Amino acid sequence: MNYVRSFTELEVYKISRKLPKAIFETSKKFPAEEKFSLTDQVRRSSRSIGAQIAEAWGKRKYERHFISLLTDADSEQYETQHWIEIASECNYLSDTDRNQMLDTCQSLGRMLNSMIAKAHLFCRL
Repeated sequence: MNYVRSFTELEVYKISRKLPKAIFETSKKFPAEEKFSLTDQVRRSSRSIGAQIAEAWGKRKYERHFISLLTDADSEQYETQHWIEIASECNYLSDTDRNQMLDTCQSLGRMLNSMIAKAHLFCRL
């Protein structure tokens, strides 16, 4: 693409960096017994979204690989939604935090799917 020179300039990447920060701050309040289960899982999956976007950018010479990695990023955002729902059901999250995080995940999903649909535009080198 002529408009973007680096994955760090992509809006989807910028948003993907904000989500783990919010989850990290909120998950600090989770019970200690969740440290190696729920806390670890939601932090890991949320951080993986941006990492997959960055990796996809590096593989954009190969459109199928680019799409595959963006699909992995989308899968990670769905996993993050799952863990957010679990945390909410355990009353570890306020409704406001839950809704904001889920909205961010869903927004990321829409952006990723748009990139997948227009992969050919990103894969022109």
